[in-house]
Amino acid sequence: MADSVSNDAFVEFERVQKSYDGETLVVKDLNLTLPKGEFLTMLGPSGSGKTTCLMMLAGFETATHGEIRLDGRPINNIPPHKRGIGMVFQNYALFPHMTIGENLSFPLEVRKMGKSDREAKIKRALDMVEMEAFVNRRPAQLSGGQQQRVALARALVFEPELVLMDEPLGALDKQLREKMQFEITHLAHSLGITTVYVTHDQTEALTMSDRVAVFNDGVIQQLAPPDELYEAPQNSFVAQFIGENNTLEGTVKEIKDGIALVQLDDGELIDCKPINVSKPGERTRVSIRPERVEFNKERLQEGAHTLKAEVLEFIYMGDIFRTRLRVAGNDEFIVKTRNAPDQVRLEPGTQIEIGWLPEDCRALDA
Repeated sequence: MADSVSNDAFVEFERVQKSYDGETLVVKDLNLTLPKGEFLTMLGPSGSGKTTCLMMLAGFETATHGEIRLDGRPINNIPPHKRGIGMVFQNYALFPHMTIGENLSFPLEVRKMGKSDREAKIKRALDMVEMEAFVNRRPAQLSGGQQQRVALARALVFEPELVLMDEPLGALDKQLREKMQFEITHLAHSLGITTVYVTHDQTEALTMSDRVAVFNDGVIQQLAPPDELYEAPQNSFVAQFIGENNTLEGTVKEIKDGIALVQLDDGELIDCKPINVSKPGERTRVSIRPERVEFNKERLQEGAHTLKAEVLEFIYMGDIFRTRLRVAGNDEFIVKTRNAPDQVRLEPGTQIEIGWLPEDCRALDA
């Protein structure tokens, strides 16, 4: 999907900046392009600029600099209600004094649509979210999950080409949230709607998106499909923010044939992929995912790198075991192993050897 971006841009941010006080930039020089039909998630901690970007696209905030285009036309000066964009918020924003049917009718009346057309569209939208039986109820008579479905139906009822969602599942419990994640993704893809979704929940971003833009400090740190973000983070921030990650501090000794030799702070030497380092003497933070580390000798692959470790904690979590180790001076080194019949259970205090392949170890910025 990412390849088709350049030629058929549907949503475009070009050198967009946003400042509220004329000094501090909340969004810095943002360039971003989405093709039609893509599900893009803006992910990042609070204050990273993701919601501001969404609000500028919706028209509730104005860009201080740069241009935002929708299907080729600049929309900076077009008011929100004329942009033809569907919106879903965390607090649902349903009108409490109207029935569900009236809530859905509202965006259609604003667009001067006739009664029979309105009724057909309302029925279709409520069918999509399995809420047609509730057409005459008020929002207060519905559960949180039902209200969120209605909010989604209202965003889709006038068949917009672009839907924006700001933390729409934040108020729901875990089980319902997971069910809604699947439903929203399925709906967006089956209807071919371009979706921009804002969340600070990394699992949500990984499971729902075609691509994820990871924001920090007003800048996109990395824009990539979910598997690439997780398997190949481009810097320390992305590695730490997406999924669980082990880090070891050290200094680059040499870079040769696409491999960086890193001396860890306790003196150990290990081979890594050089991602954010370019020369000997540079400080680096080495990143290894917990599920890429092995401590069953028989399972270690040829060419694996081994280090001594001490077991601090062994936790049974059902489908996996989570082992906390002391490795090269780091007491928070985690290994995740599948709950398999041949999995060794380790007692705290046990001295073991752990290993991983050099390609699973990334030398990132310090």
